[in-house]
Amino acid sequence: MGRRAVVTGASSGIGEATVRALRASGWDVVGVARRRDRLEALADETGAEFFVADLTRQDDVDALAAWLRDTGGASTLVNNAGGARGLDSVENGTPDDWQWMYDVNVLAVKRVISALLPLLRESVTPGGVADIVTVTSIAGHTAYEGGGGYNVAKFGTRTLLEVLRLELSGEPIRVLEIAPGMVHTEEFSLNRFGGDRERADGVYASVPDPLVADDISRVIVSMIEQPAHVSLDLVVIKPVAQSAVHKVHRGPLEVRPQAHRA
Repeated sequence: MGRRAVVTGASSGIGEATVRALRASGWDVVGVARRRDRLEALADETGAEFFVADLTRQDDVDALAAWLRDTGGASTLVNNAGGARGLDSVENGTPDDWQWMYDVNVLAVKRVISALLPLLRESVTPGGVADIVTVTSIAGHTAYEGGGGYNVAKFGTRTLLEVLRLELSGEPIRVLEIAPGMVHTEEFSLNRFGGDRERADGVYASVPDPLVADDISRVIVSMIEQPAHVSLDLVVIKPVAQSAVHKVHRGPLEVRPQAHRA
């Protein structure tokens, strides 16, 4: 079969950008998300296919897998759907927010991987490889105050991938993780703060050149277009202004005089 990628969370942000980048690179692409209107607009613009699904519902994931089988299978899965809610302490965070973050960041990824692995295996040609790419976060590698449920969920996603890579040892299937730092997208922080635009915009205030969705999508395409014997197991990508998950420089980046360098 040809190169056909399934991209979840395709209605906005990194997922939407990844659909565009893959189409520009000659891939057949299926965008998956809950919002039909956005998927239809993206399909009209790029020529991608789409499938409407809520990945926290097993029936929807099963329907996606059946539809893919009937329409040509899949050789690459890009797990991008996910998100955060709140920046509360462990003590004050709400269990409902934690449950939602675990459902969308961990269980939904597990559901989709389980459902699509048979199709990915069937796509492999002699000397070829299939790919499972998952967008996690540096929040899945380093804990920070206020991370709470999001840290827990993304650490869980990362561990899921590490186990899966071991379990698929010996098969021509690459398990790839891209862990972004600060990415300025239209919805991530807005959703995290319950629609509070001022608070969401404050995350990026005075940060010189935070990453944007196109930066991540460009790297995702590079990861899956490596030679079949090359596996970029983990790519951590941050803006230069972000030294660590908890340390972000605000203001212009400038070379310091020698005497004042840390």
